[in-house]
Amino acid sequence: MESVGKMTPSSLSASDLPWRVLWDKERCTLCGRCTAVCPVQAIELGVHRQRLFQAPLGLTQRPTNIVKVYHGIDQKTDPAHACVGCAMCDYVCPNGAIHPVRSDQVDKLRFHVNQNGEPRRRGGRRNDPRSILDEIKFIRISMLTDPALDAGRHDFELRTLLGRVLPAEEMVKSMRDNGWIPPVREIYPLVIGSMSFGALSPTMWEGIQMGVAYLNEELGMPVRVCTGEGGCPPRLLRSRFLKYVILQIASGYFGWDEIIHALPEMKEDPCAVEIKYGQGAKPGDGGLLMWYKVNRLIAAIRGVPPGVSLPSPPTHQTKYSIEESVAKMIQSMAMAWGFRVPVYPKISATSTTLAVLNNLARNPYAAALAVDGEDGGTGAAYNVSMNHMGHPIASNIRDAYLNLVKIGKQNEIPLFAGGGVGKNGNLAANAAALIMLGASGIQIGKYVMQAAAGCLGGENDRCNICNIGLCPKGITSQDPRLYRRLDPEAVAERLVDVYRSFDTELKKILAPLGRSTSLPIGMSDALGISDGAAAARLQIRHVI
Repeated sequence: MESVGKMTPSSLSASDLPWRVLWDKERCTLCGRCTAVCPVQAIELGVHRQRLFQAPLGLTQRPTNIVKVYHGIDQKTDPAHACVGCAMCDYVCPNGAIHPVRSDQVDKLRFHVNQNGEPRRRGGRRNDPRSILDEIKFIRISMLTDPALDAGRHDFELRTLLGRVLPAEEMVKSMRDNGWIPPVREIYPLVIGSMSFGALSPTMWEGIQMGVAYLNEELGMPVRVCTGEGGCPPRLLRSRFLKYVILQIASGYFGWDEIIHALPEMKEDPCAVEIKYGQGAKPGDGGLLMWYKVNRLIAAIRGVPPGVSLPSPPTHQTKYSIEESVAKMIQSMAMAWGFRVPVYPKISATSTTLAVLNNLARNPYAAALAVDGEDGGTGAAYNVSMNHMGHPIASNIRDAYLNLVKIGKQNEIPLFAGGGVGKNGNLAANAAALIMLGASGIQIGKYVMQAAAGCLGGENDRCNICNIGLCPKGITSQDPRLYRRLDPEAVAERLVDVYRSFDTELKKILAPLGRSTSLPIGMSDALGISDGAAAARLQIRHVI
């Protein structure tokens, strides 16, 4: 009897994988481009045997089989090399002979990826395309304007404040007693959120920085970009472009050494300092830069040996509670820059957000609060963290704003919201909804990767291998063979296009409200939603 080979618990067929690679033998010229470009080595050159039936010419001859051997493409079924559907093979194929398709079978791969006692980690975002922000409508229209023309006819001041805005009497008292007024920055309300140097490739980082510089210096849009934890290139710390940057420092002082060394040589102060306590997509789990991406430069900046995985360090041992941690770090970071730079914490959206906010309200040095919702993008997180932990940003930011209203500080402490904004492409509408729910500004990250660099990751688990440094576009890779595929100047041009189109769309939303001189922060009477439960939860109008 012919042997069928050895079977193991992880033995799979191509039908069991979420993505199947279809290959056309007639079109293929065996150039090898597809196998060379595949980031996970899901396909390889193989030898195929084809049995052909040869019918007899007459009734006296018996039918025969002819075995034909030819070379072609084989798809691997090992879970470690499962196709991620990035379609890079299709991009480079000169004949259109190969492309991945989503399997219509049940994704059995999910039961086989947890090998060696290690649950699955992946990049991207949670695989849930729904967003309550996309269901919100803007229902308040000013009858004294022509909505079709207003956005193009009037000048708009789309600016927000980053920093503690004290009432006039408290500001005078602070100046008289302390000789100090909390620093405030006037910035564009759409901030490029924290994506670290290490999580992103050098070319992606360079493209973002060039785009931000152009937006500021040529178009007059005060756009700011956050560095993410783990430090940033020393050259940036010593350049005049630092004023367009928000430096992020983790609660464990990760990457802080490089910033300390650059302090005496800084030509400009940073726009602000963001202290990271949590991330929305994995609250309590912390970030993780896997060893694949820790090259010598990243290791030198972060003060670690190369080639080791870098989970976010725990809160420093000198701090014993979130209240003490926030107070000490805000004070120390403010002192480092002579109290000239706004300092604020970034936390995950959770039920404890209000506790942190109430603590900030009593701290005169706290400049703002950034809240990251459950749909925030991430470079590396466990599936269980991404899919089952966190709080939706819409309801959390609404609770925070109403809490500030209750204590009379809604115009004093700005709130910045992030996590899944523009997830389905509705960036301006999502941002406007969050602003009217109480946010003073919006942070985006994954949207920039998708719109400015052509990220292939999708909400149905397409690609999403940012964590292992094999990004087929070179966006999140530290391998020069991959990140050289990305043109930083093209990234900068696309980033400028993203901001210009966002600016136009946001004006189109705000014009009918009759608001052209200020953002409608907390203007919830302009919002409506058809979901009654959501309307009650967000305290906005229920419209059917």
